[in-house]
Amino acid sequence: MTASRFVAGRGVKGERRPELIAGIALISVPMLLFLVLNIGAIFYAAYISLWRWGLRGPRAFLGTSNYEAALSDPIFIKAVTNTFYYVIIWVPLTMALGLFLAIIVNQKLRGQTFFRATFYFPALASSAAITVVWIFLLQPSGLFNEVRQIFGLNPLFRALGFADDQNWIATSNTAMNSIIALNAWTTSGTIMLFYLTFLQTISKEIYEAAAIDGAGAWQAFRSITFPLLRPAHFFVATLLFIGGFQLFDQALIAGGKGGEPNNALTTIVLFIYRSAISDSEFGFAAAVGMILLVLIFTVTLIQRRVFGDAPTW
Repeated sequence: MTASRFVAGRGVKGERRPELIAGIALISVPMLLFLVLNIGAIFYAAYISLWRWGLRGPRAFLGTSNYEAALSDPIFIKAVTNTFYYVIIWVPLTMALGLFLAIIVNQKLRGQTFFRATFYFPALASSAAITVVWIFLLQPSGLFNEVRQIFGLNPLFRALGFADDQNWIATSNTAMNSIIALNAWTTSGTIMLFYLTFLQTISKEIYEAAAIDGAGAWQAFRSITFPLLRPAHFFVATLLFIGGFQLFDQALIAGGKGGEPNNALTTIVLFIYRSAISDSEFGFAAAVGMILLVLIFTVTLIQRRVFGDAPTW
């Protein structure tokens, strides 16, 4: 009996060997591409960041001079400040809006599928196209200024220091906030889907027990929903922080490669683009890229520390 099982076991393993080889062959190509194009690119960027590297290759070995030049560059400091401001405002705003939408579409409503699709639709639109439309809406004679005039809100905006014909994108103190509002709207649909997935894993019996104990909707959200969504908060926050530090296309379209007005829209990635494409200083751009990598990695570790004890279901 034992020998027959042993032989049968060897037979099964032998039959599965071609499947194993086929599986390894299928994943070997994408894994190789990942190692070369992602991991390899990081090491290559770290290497050229130590050189004055132009279009024709290395010109001179600089050591850490590129890093020192970046950290002492006032425009780079401005780019870091802008990026952190964007991330600090945009991430919580988008998380709150996405969670709010997820809670709404998680209810038993008529047309539930329609509302889910409607809230998610802005995420499907072209980033470039929707940014151009947003710029037109925020022009001095654009729809936003016209609407606030129709509703008689101009006195309130004047009290806040905004002109009746405010150009929201072309003014330095409102340009980044305009991009934040745009991206919070377009990204909240995707965040809604992530939160909705986690919400549907929470047992309804927990809410029924809370209702029996007299808990209202707000108490159930504060004491049950929000704490149990801690893994979702970590997942969503990590994605948003990484995406926020990589803000580029909207800043380029709205402010050009100079991040106008007055570098108000200059982000770290736009600064890298300007250094590499406009100035052809690839070593310097690579050094800035490595600094960005360290920033993203550090923020991710901090988030992991904050959400490290998140429960698993």
